[in-house]
Amino acid sequence: MNYIRITAENIDKEHICCAMSNNQSAQKKEWLKSRFDEGLVFYRSEERGKCFIEYIPAEYAWHPIVAEGYMHIDCMWVSGSFKGHGYSNDLLNECIRDAKEKGKKGLCILSSAKKKGFLADPKYLLYKGFRVADESDVCIQLYALQFADGEVLPHFKDCAKHPHVNEGGFVLMYSDQCPFTYYWVPRLAEVAKENGVPLKVVHIDNLEAAQNAPTPVTNFSLFKDGKFITHEIQSEKKFLALAGIND
Repeated sequence: MNYIRITAENIDKEHICCAMSNNQSAQKKEWLKSRFDEGLVFYRSEERGKCFIEYIPAEYAWHPIVAEGYMHIDCMWVSGSFKGHGYSNDLLNECIRDAKEKGKKGLCILSSAKKKGFLADPKYLLYKGFRVADESDVCIQLYALQFADGEVLPHFKDCAKHPHVNEGGFVLMYSDQCPFTYYWVPRLAEVAKENGVPLKVVHIDNLEAAQNAPTPVTNFSLFKDGKFITHEIQSEKKFLALAGIND
């Protein structure tokens, strides 16, 4: 497999693997363009499909973590016909090589005790030498791969470790980091309005807001009556089920 790196120079003509439509691609690309100067890397298979890794110095990660000197993996996704060929290892090895070359202490990434959608596979991470560095009250974990013994482990900020909001009804927080939010968030807002479900939508649109958000996952987080419900992007049907409305 051959791989290419998406940069400010080629991003307008290259596809990004996770987008569902041209509009979603444009939204995500604008987000990426604003991150390149911060050290973001988007590295993908030359073949078109979901086979890529996206990472950034943890000081610029859009999550409430403290991981000075680490590289944070925003997303690593290998799916469909790309699975089972060792491509995940290729992507991770490139990230490790690059991080070591840049003098980083190690890598960190969000996951969970059991595999959940939109998070890295914990079994794979443990197999590759990662370990749990911290855990939130909602079972979302921060994994770390240290390049040398004795380094301080990354950890969640308190706002991420104990996620909650001080509002009733549903509160949905999201960012443009995941292009799927471009498609689903407006649909959830519309179906909530149609069914009289109280829903406040909060768009996280800058680094400071992301790093101080009351959730460990800023791509998409749904709260109900102050309590964190899920980080997994919901369809209209699933959202209405959470609201107690059946077809």
